Amino acid sequence: MTEPRPLGADIARIAVFAALIIVLGTVIVPLPGGVPITGQTLGVMLAGLVLGARRGPLAILVVLALAAIGLPVLAGGRGGLGVFAGPTAGYMLGWVFGTIVIGLIAYSGRPVWWRTALATAVGGIAVVYLFGIPVQAAVTGVPLDLTALSALVFLPGDLLKAGAATVLVLALRRAYPRAFPARGAAAPASAVS
Repeated sequence: MTEPRPLGADIARIAVFAALIIVLGTVIVPLPGGVPITGQTLGVMLAGLVLGARRGPLAILVVLALAAIGLPVLAGGRGGLGVFAGPTAGYMLGWVFGTIVIGLIAYSGRPVWWRTALATAVGGIAVVYLFGIPVQAAVTGVPLDLTALSALVFLPGDLLKAGAATVLVLALRRAYPRAFPARGAAAPASAVS
C-alpha cells in the first residue's frame, strides 16, 4: 500500500488541474445557441481521472470560485456572477458532479482502458449533459426536447475529448503512476491493458 500524499502536495495538484482547466478554456469552437465547444471539458475529464472523486471536484470548485469573483477563467474569458445565471450554468454544475462520477468509476477497480473510457463518457459527458441541458432550456426558454436535440451537435467533440482524456491518462499512468491517488490494492502500471 502506498503512503498517503501530504496535504501540500494535494493542494498543489488541485491548483495545477484548476490552471489546466482554465488554460483549456482558451481552446474555443463557437457554435450558434450560446454554448461553445471548449477544451475545458477535457480538463474536467482529466481532473476526475487523475485526481479522483474527492480531489477532482475541488479543482472544478477552484475554477468556479475564481469565476464567481470576476476573473475571466471560463471559456471566452468569461467570469463574474452573471455566468451562473446564463445558459452554461448547468454545464458548470455538471462539471462538479461529473468529476465525482468519473473518479468513482475510474477508481472502482483495476485501472484498465475500458473503465477509463467509461468514466469519461458517463461522468464527463452524460452527467454534464444531465445538468446542463435542463438549465440551458430553462434559461433560453427553448423546450427541453429541442435543447437536448441541439446538444447533439456537441457529442462528436465531447467523444473526441473523452478519447483524448483516456489516451492521455493511460500514458500518464504508465509514465508516472505516482500522479494518481493511492489505492489499497492498485494494479501495477503495466496492467492498464
